[in-house]
Amino acid sequence: MKYWRGYLVAVILGAITWGLTRLAAEYSTLVDMVYPYLTRTVQNFLAGWSGGVDFCVWQVAVVLLILLVVATIVLMIVLRWNFFQWLGWVLTGVVTIYFAHTCVYGLNYHAGPLADDIRLEVTDYTLDELQDATIYYRDLANKLADQVSRDGSGDVIFPSFHELAEQAGDGFETLTYEKSYSVFAGSTLPVKELGWAEMYTSMGITGVSMGLTGEAAVNPQTPAVGLPFTMSHEMAHRMCIAIERDANFAAFLACSNNSSVEFQYSAYFMAYRYCYYALASQGSAEAATAAARIATGVNENLKHDWNTYGQFFADHQDEGATRFADIANDTYLKTSGDEDGIASYDEVSSLLVCWHIQEVVLPAQQQEAESTFDPYDENQVDLNGIVGALKGN
Repeated sequence: MKYWRGYLVAVILGAITWGLTRLAAEYSTLVDMVYPYLTRTVQNFLAGWSGGVDFCVWQVAVVLLILLVVATIVLMIVLRWNFFQWLGWVLTGVVTIYFAHTCVYGLNYHAGPLADDIRLEVTDYTLDELQDATIYYRDLANKLADQVSRDGSGDVIFPSFHELAEQAGDGFETLTYEKSYSVFAGSTLPVKELGWAEMYTSMGITGVSMGLTGEAAVNPQTPAVGLPFTMSHEMAHRMCIAIERDANFAAFLACSNNSSVEFQYSAYFMAYRYCYYALASQGSAEAATAAARIATGVNENLKHDWNTYGQFFADHQDEGATRFADIANDTYLKTSGDEDGIASYDEVSSLLVCWHIQEVVLPAQQQEAESTFDPYDENQVDLNGIVGALKGN
């Protein structure tokens, strides 16, 4: 029986974890009412605790765990422990870590969508509306591309990683205290540099957030134009915005509401990329023609940054490592409750289009309607005097 104890503990903890996720999926409304607020408080505490050092605490913990496993393997060989029993306790350790993660963060995948928290109406949209949104983000990216500093080669000159990290929280504070979006009332402590950057770059990974330590970390090798957006994305995760689509949209909102031109440019640069690829992937000849036409309106600075950003990953990503990372991330996301897995990243285009309709198109139409004077409209003209005179006759 002693050989089975580890497996028994693992099964019990695994069953509890599975039960918690099923309950969260079944009662997602209740989860949304309570869990994110509780876990955001936990994340704030953990972020303050782990923020005392510059390195990622969780990466140190990973190294120590690996060393611990290696040490137990050596002891197992020397002391002739039973391999089956040893494996059971290793499995228990893995399940325990996942159980803890589920308790302090993981159920956020079953909370309500970000759109509900910011009063964004998400509806189906037409191809024309997708085109209009893509043009809107392109034009603002064009404008901001000419405002950021550049070197003699045309590459952007952004502040250092740590300076950008210090600025990243400003946009979230604007959203919280000026826009009254309480969902962003989480920790705005600076994100950390992700260690082992070369390895993560080869996998195409630009950032990692760890709920167990409250750490948001960003790959410092990420091209400068995408760095502010990525910092805000990982910071959004630390605010318990778990779904990748929502974290991307939170990053857009935070960057576009940041006073720094670098953050604003990063917001519209990434928004244009997501919408452009959403348009180009529609599969129809009309969409392909529209995407090609929109691309011709990109100015030289934006085109340079677009090409530089894409070329960086083309030059540094390893196909095998990227495939492994994608499979692992997709499995984790789907297991956690994000049904679309890694496809969720690109789904931010839907939120960007609906935001454009609600915040740009409809207000412009309303303003245009109000500015049109109609002498026969009783809402614009007081007809009481005329009616009274007619009755007198």
